[in-house]
Amino acid sequence: MTAIVASSLRQQLLFLYLGSPSPESGTVAWSLFDGAGREQRSSGDAEDPPYASVVEAMRDGWRVIQVAHQPPPLPGMEHRTSYLPYEFVLERLVETSHG
Repeated sequence: MTAIVASSLRQQLLFLYLGSPSPESGTVAWSLFDGAGREQRSSGDAEDPPYASVVEAMRDGWRVIQVAHQPPPLPGMEHRTSYLPYEFVLERLVETSHG
């Protein structure tokens, strides 16, 4: 019988919203979700983003997927609440002390 060993790797997800579709563009909004339990954060709890751009996060080991952006709002809908158009999903696995 083979023993199952629990991995000590846990996932962190970072959503970065940029000012343009370029990964080098500046971050305008973000959300961090830490499955490793290292950071307990909530929306709007920091003045500055964790990374100035997606490229900066990539240099720190994050893997990236760019979400296809939606078309601009229809005329007359510019002032309605909507989504942020340039979304990037970043992921990395980090070691934890517990399994």
